[in-house]
Formats: sequence, C-alpha cells, structure tokens
Amino acid sequence: MTLQNKAMTLLMIRPARFGYNVQTAGSNAFQRRSEESHSAVHQRAVREFDALVEKLRQHRIDVLVVQDSPEPHTPDSIFPNNWVSFHRDGSMVLYPMFAENRRLERKYEVLAAIKDRFLVRREIDLSINEADNRFLEGTGSFVLDRESRLAYACRSPRTDEKLLREFCGQLDYRAVVFDAVDREGRAIYHTNVMMCVADRYAVINIEAVGQSDRAAVVATLQTSGKTILSISHAQMAAFAGNMLQVTNKDGKRFLVMSSQAFDSLQPEQVSLLESFNPIIHSPLDTVEQNGGGSARCMMAEVYITPKSDHD
Repeated sequence: MTLQNKAMTLLMIRPARFGYNVQTAGSNAFQRRSEESHSAVHQRAVREFDALVEKLRQHRIDVLVVQDSPEPHTPDSIFPNNWVSFHRDGSMVLYPMFAENRRLERKYEVLAAIKDRFLVRREIDLSINEADNRFLEGTGSFVLDRESRLAYACRSPRTDEKLLREFCGQLDYRAVVFDAVDREGRAIYHTNVMMCVADRYAVINIEAVGQSDRAAVVATLQTSGKTILSISHAQMAAFAGNMLQVTNKDGKRFLVMSSQAFDSLQPEQVSLLESFNPIIHSPLDTVEQNGGGSARCMMAEVYITPKSDHD
C-alpha cells in the first residue's frame, strides 16, 4: 500500500486572533490588507475555518482541531504546516520561521495535543537556526513527494537551501531546488503556492520556474510518474497551486483546495483532476486575502502512528 493510500490525520489550528500580519507582508505578495475591522476579519476567517473542517469531516477525513490561544498573539496560527511536519518514521520536525511573531506559534498546547494522541519517536528541531537568520518554513518552503522521496523547493528569503539539504539528509529525501518568480519578477515566497504534488499527478505553474531550472523540474516530475497539470500566473494568484491531496479513513483520496482556486480552473483542468480523485473545495476568501495562504497551508499532515494502534 502506498503512503497516499494510508489514512492520515490533518492538524488544523482554529485561530484566536487571525489577521493581516505586517511582519510577513514584505515577502508575501499574496497578502492584501482588508478594509474591515480586525474583529470582522477574524470572525469571518473562523467561519471559513469551521466550514472547511466540517466539509473535510463529512468526507470521513480525520481532522485534529486545536484551538489557538489569544496570547501570545499569533495572527498566522491558522497555517501550522509552516512550523511543523510529521513523518511516517515517527519524526516531528520544527522549523525556523522568518517572522518573529510566527515563531510564537510553536505553542506547548499544540505539541501536547499531538504527543497525547500520536507516538512521536524523534524530534528534529531546526528552529534554532532562527538565531542565525536562516529559515525553512516547513511544507510551505518545500513540497514533498513522500513516495518518491523528493523535496521540491523554490529559493526565497524564507527557504535556506543548506537547511533544506540538512532536512533531506535527516529524513532521506532528495532536494529539487529551483528559482521561481511571479509576474512581477518577485521571488515566490513559498513553493506550495505554485505547486502541488499528488500520487499520480502534479499541479505546477511551469512558467514561474526559471528558464535554467524548468527542464530539470519537469523531467523529475515525469520520471517520478506524475501527469503534469500546468497552471497560469493568474491561477496561481487565485491559489490554484495551493492544494493538498488527502486520504480519508477508508483509504479514499481527495484533492482539497479553496473555492477561489477551484473557480479559476478551466473545465478541462477540473476534468483531469477529477479523473484521479474527487475535489473538495470551500470558500476561504478572508483567509487568502489577509493571510496570503490558502487551503494547503491550513493543513499539516500527521503520518505518525496513533497511540490507539498500540493499545
């Protein structure tokens, strides 16, 4: 049975004070400050969060929701995949974050909820590199092909290439590193806004990849058996690259994305994706506008064995 056939748990953090994060806006071109009050933005984001969780659970996808605390203030806590990742060998990895207020997301309550339910056999703490201004923001900075042991990453201020290779060495991945820019020529801040790697296919903004790296990226995807669905800059801006393939309790796979991302796709693109697995989409407009991230960023996949399996 492949990794993608095995059920997973999704860790999701219900925000306590979601909002536009000034500390991340400089390197995240996807963020746009809302004209609404902080309270209105937060309340709308919570409704979007709850609706997505409910939709996932309706499809028998296991979701572990941890309520964030109001203090310390962590406006981006809704995006846990940036600071922690979980792996089949029982490893939990903590990552160094670019924004100082995002470092506060590594809260005891979240880690305790994970350790209470899952057998964490090894902790790899890369967050100490924050002291040297070296950053690697988890499965935002890189996109994993867990079956083929590949880690795709575009270079950015938030993705230190040496740290990526250190991660790959410890977790047995091969790094596929490339340059990628948006329509304005700005470095794309996170790889997971421009590409998604699933079991048999990959969604990627090929035209964003630097000319000198493009052929190698395409060849690696094809060699690993992926059908490539190319999206445009406009579709990337609508978060069509920020998708995640998930597996429910019955071993059935789904592709999760926002409604904005889904609406940006052409009918033939939807048909291609649905030939592999059903699509789940939910409105995340407030989260996307103010947070600069979307559905994939909201879900941290937990592949670690649950303690209940050892009772």
